[in-house]
Amino acid sequence: MALTKSVVDSQARDYQRHEPLYAVEAENLETLPAAFASGAYGRRDAAWVVRWYYRRFLGTYPDAERRDAEERFWDNDFEAVRDAISDAVDADETAAMIDALTTLEAVDVPVASAFCMFIDPHEYVVVGPREWSALEDAGELSMAYPDPPSRSQYETYLECCRSVAKRLDCELWTLYRALWRLSA
Repeated sequence: MALTKSVVDSQARDYQRHEPLYAVEAENLETLPAAFASGAYGRRDAAWVVRWYYRRFLGTYPDAERRDAEERFWDNDFEAVRDAISDAVDADETAAMIDALTTLEAVDVPVASAFCMFIDPHEYVVVGPREWSALEDAGELSMAYPDPPSRSQYETYLECCRSVAKRLDCELWTLYRALWRLSA
């Protein structure tokens, strides 16, 4: 299916109506960027991003892997978490953000992309197999999801998303919601 403005808008509205995590996602997209920028957040706020990345799959992500990642993230010293997020907030390019965040235990490129989205939802969008496959099915990406993607593959995905969002005159958060629904 081609990605058109009407398809993206319709799918994003369906996401808002039917996806059970929408309300908490929207709330965190409103509050976390300022909290991360100012440093006014706690350990649970940072851990929420990791939990969200895996739990948005609503049980289809292997439970043992999800639990392992969540537990390993809690093993990070909170000052290291704060430093990594601060470095990501202050970074002037995607590569530096990803590099700062992936210094943390249990944060690979996909989870780092989730942090990027909650740091700056106007510039970043999370990557995962569902979003990637929706772009591939629409002919926007030419390769299958690399599990997990490298930093450079995330940058390719991000540029694709930015290009599509610009072409369709929509926000990345809107595009994310549509891609999630299209891949269901």
